[in-house]
Amino acid sequence: MSEPSDRTYHVDGELVSADAAAVHVEDRGFAYGDAAVETLRAYGGEVFRWSDHAERLASTCEALALDHGLDDAELKRRVDETLAANDLSDAGVRLSITRGRQPGGFGPELPLDPQAEVDPTVVVVVWPAARGGVGSAPAHAGPATLQTTKTRKVSDRAVPADARTHNYLNRILARLELRVTGADEALICGPDGHVAEGAAATLFFADGTGLKTPALDGPVLPGVVREVVIEIADAEGIPVEEGTYTPSDVREADEVFLTNTRWELRPVRTVDGIDVGSDGEGVAGPVTTLVSRLFDRRVEERHYDGERC
Repeated sequence: MSEPSDRTYHVDGELVSADAAAVHVEDRGFAYGDAAVETLRAYGGEVFRWSDHAERLASTCEALALDHGLDDAELKRRVDETLAANDLSDAGVRLSITRGRQPGGFGPELPLDPQAEVDPTVVVVVWPAARGGVGSAPAHAGPATLQTTKTRKVSDRAVPADARTHNYLNRILARLELRVTGADEALICGPDGHVAEGAAATLFFADGTGLKTPALDGPVLPGVVREVVIEIADAEGIPVEEGTYTPSDVREADEVFLTNTRWELRPVRTVDGIDVGSDGEGVAGPVTTLVSRLFDRRVEERHYDGERC
């Protein structure tokens, strides 16, 4: 795999070397986290579920009142151009749109108020990833160990949960707590103490009656892979319940797994130090295994012409 310094990124409409890629210190994305972002996955040279990511990106920009003036086709062109410039067909992609710099720069008072005129900064960063699909190696480092954190998600009334922005501080604070226990992913609750999601993933668990996942009416990001998992479960006749759950519900589950664009589906080994599943194993149980294989098959058929099917 190429080193980061050998890569080419897309910054404000231009392809530049990774070492030369930069944004101004007065850029509001840097100064305030005033930016929208999407993490995507390319399989076989094509972005996975682009329309879903584009829709979520547009929703975030709407929540931020960030009218960047670029249509979805132009954004995708920049992503595709960056992949081609790096000769990558299987890759991770990060697409960011900031509000850019505002006239007047930084004065004696921090100019928090966004101005109507927007000069957006658009950045596309890519990195190599392994081939996906049927028979592919896991896209994660192995089963996760989950730890419920004291850090909680902020209220949806404070920061819209469905807005994917540059402000990751809440998730970073949750991850910092893991240094004490050695767990590798946080289980974050909402303000009311009910389970919301991981620091970087959506939560699913099975308890013998079907799949369960926190509902989107709580402070939960509407994950793209989350939607794919629900589609697969529905097609297989697996009941899916979107509801409100406690950490105890997760600890007592038969199976637990996490989803995101990078990991795809990642089984969970322990929750708060307790082995998942009554047999003390709980890793890649039958539901997790089935859904994971069907996810890989979808990727194989869509992006690799069913070569391994």
